[in-house]
Amino acid sequence: MDSGSQTEDEGYLDGQLLIAMPAMGDPRFSRSVIYLCAHSSEGAMGIIINQRAPNISFSELLEQLNIVPTEDRIALPAGLSAMDVHLGGPVETGRGFVLHSADYFKVESTLPIDETVCLTATVDILRDIAKGSGPNKALLALGYAGWAPGQLEDEIHANGWLNCPANPELIFDPELDGKYSRALGSLGIDPIRLVNDSGHA
Repeated sequence: MDSGSQTEDEGYLDGQLLIAMPAMGDPRFSRSVIYLCAHSSEGAMGIIINQRAPNISFSELLEQLNIVPTEDRIALPAGLSAMDVHLGGPVETGRGFVLHSADYFKVESTLPIDETVCLTATVDILRDIAKGSGPNKALLALGYAGWAPGQLEDEIHANGWLNCPANPELIFDPELDGKYSRALGSLGIDPIRLVNDSGHA
């Protein structure tokens, strides 16, 4: 490894999962699992992958954005009407972000995060998903989680978050309720013990 680049990237967690600790003081992030899309000296940005957005379905979102008129709802590809809309975080909740598999890529709007996961935040990807020409796997979220420079590092040092490598199967799994336990399990941690042990030195 080139020692010149080692210090520049050392400690940055983009492409990893953040798992909220039980002592997390912010109720918006209680039991949340966040896929970290960007992390640098300028701050961090991620998408919560285990919270549903209340009161909106994917087909309703497409209608609100005039991508698919109400009368054409039946024409959506199979499974899309049941696709969850996620609450990606408390910042810019009116804006959509799509985490997706790397088989879909638009040069002008897709950010590759690692070899398997990309982020696209333009309405084009929603149109393509509605037409059946979108990515093989996708997670649509409204809003994102953001941290100022040094803020995430401070929260990790204060035992607010654990981090672990991201697994695409976990990111895109439509079964949201088990994601928190599965993410902890990937670190060999039993969520019950974590609750009991929190607060002990």
